[in-house]
Amino acid sequence: MRTLILLLALAAPAAAQQQRAPFVIAETGQGFATIDEAVTAVRDDTATILIAPGTYRQCTVQAGGKITFKAVQPGTAIFESETCEDKAAFVLRGRGSTVDGIVFRGYSVNDGNGAGIRIEMGDLTVTNTMFLDSQEGILGGGHPSTRNITIDRSTFSGLGQCETENCSHSIYLGFNGRVTITRSRFDRGTGGHYVKLRVPDVQIADNSFDDSGGKGTNYMIDLSEGASGLITRNVFVQGRNKENNSGLIVVAPEGKTYSSAGLRVEGNSATMAPGATGNPAFVADLSGQQFAVSNNQLGPGMRMFERRR
Repeated sequence: MRTLILLLALAAPAAAQQQRAPFVIAETGQGFATIDEAVTAVRDDTATILIAPGTYRQCTVQAGGKITFKAVQPGTAIFESETCEDKAAFVLRGRGSTVDGIVFRGYSVNDGNGAGIRIEMGDLTVTNTMFLDSQEGILGGGHPSTRNITIDRSTFSGLGQCETENCSHSIYLGFNGRVTITRSRFDRGTGGHYVKLRVPDVQIADNSFDDSGGKGTNYMIDLSEGASGLITRNVFVQGRNKENNSGLIVVAPEGKTYSSAGLRVEGNSATMAPGATGNPAFVADLSGQQFAVSNNQLGPGMRMFERRR
């Protein structure tokens, strides 16, 4: 009995400390009042930062290390409004980053690119995360250290704008590597494209693109400079309030930097929302290369393929 009492006495201060410190480094048990203090403490090590339920008007810049940002309970760790460097809630330029179970909402900055995540260095994995009602969801790339960005089981809703000089999008990534987007939902876009990529290799599978509640949107998937890879088993609904209703998946509209000869668009389904017009092309190609478009199911009012000059 005395042993049990002693254990309870030791546990009580630890529990109280965790309540006071919503950000805890799992490997050491250290607690911090802000996310940025926890990130700074990691230095260039590898660590998991556990985030307690709550709504946080905080941001952080990861300048090194390999960090996993993980909500203790998925969907209950909410970051809103506050950006670092006038960019994003999480500005990531470490050796690698994982974001798991977090909600980002309400980001807006002067240049129109207010995002939940700005990835500037290293690989990135995002899972079970929500991006809501902001100018951008995930933005970045370009550094040679970024080779793979993976997004799985995540939601992008109420994102994008074309009110500034350059549009912003639900996802906008550019680097010399692979983007994988799986089992995620895109809806209620407010401008720009849902997915805009400047990468050589894409894997986009088992997602839902529902533009029925969108406003001022453009393409569902914009492979801006061409790409190879696979787009499969996605469900598309073309909305009626489009800025550009000419195509759903558009290949190489801005250049032919990457070969599209190995691209496959197969096994998807696409329909028009009530009131949607324009007879869009499901796939519109400006690359001039031969790639596979097969076994896709289209509803009335939509053409399978168009080659543009």
